[in-house]
Amino acid sequence: MPVAKLDKLKTQVGFIGLGLMGSRLTRRLHSMGWDIQAWNRSPQPAKELRKDGIAVAASMANLVAESDVILSSLANDAAVRSVYLDKGGVLSTAEPGTIILEMSTISPELSRLLHREAGKRGINLLDVAISGSTPAVEAGMVTLLAGGDANTFEQCVSLYESIAKQWFLIGAGSSGVQMKLVVNLLLSLDMQSIAEAVSFGEHLQIDRNVLLDVLSKTAVIPPAFVGKFQKIKNSDYSPEFPLRLMSKDMDLIMNAAKVSGADLPAATVAHSVLTATVRTSGDLDLAAITPYVVGE
Repeated sequence: MPVAKLDKLKTQVGFIGLGLMGSRLTRRLHSMGWDIQAWNRSPQPAKELRKDGIAVAASMANLVAESDVILSSLANDAAVRSVYLDKGGVLSTAEPGTIILEMSTISPELSRLLHREAGKRGINLLDVAISGSTPAVEAGMVTLLAGGDANTFEQCVSLYESIAKQWFLIGAGSSGVQMKLVVNLLLSLDMQSIAEAVSFGEHLQIDRNVLLDVLSKTAVIPPAFVGKFQKIKNSDYSPEFPLRLMSKDMDLIMNAAKVSGADLPAATVAHSVLTATVRTSGDLDLAAITPYVVGE
């Protein structure tokens, strides 16, 4: 029997976490006609959204109490643990039957804990990791990678349609987060390879602009990286996906590899480069590893 999908005219949505991704997702849902209110631990991002006519909850408790569906996009494990599991957190205040889409990139261990605690309380939680940069969020072209109950996943398709180009249920709880780590492993290795290709090409006396123009036309470069080429050309590393977040994700990847027994030799090198560059370039785009590798 088909699952009834969320009706945007009858569903109150709450969004927690208004950073680079969360603020854009909130604006996107608002523009698509969802009844949405937002909350952030620090007030300034919420004030910016209020200028766009988006309701801001007086407190996280108010947002949770008034929402049928809660989405969150938070910086790291510590932030997610605090928002969800601390006294007065989301899981201790949400009503049974509430749907939660937790969209942060966190450790599989914490994701599994959230699923267990939500299940004890009759809360329907999915981990729904986002693959895509900030321009893709603004265009509604991200990919969603989910883990959890299939019926809850199908119920939320109307939400996905407003923010994404495609969505996949990977498997049981935390499998969406785990798939995101696989995706971001490739992202990190691809960026490392591009940075090394630029360095190698320039050592062979190939003009950087020519090198990047030609590479962008070859089958070996994923479409997502063509935009990074322009950043490298212009030495403009304004963040679409900040290097510090990639470094955080690589920490998660290497920890998950250790726990699972996976051997990732190339990832070990990419991890060390990110660790070295995050101290000075953490708020710049991931493509900012290029000048470090080139030696600029």
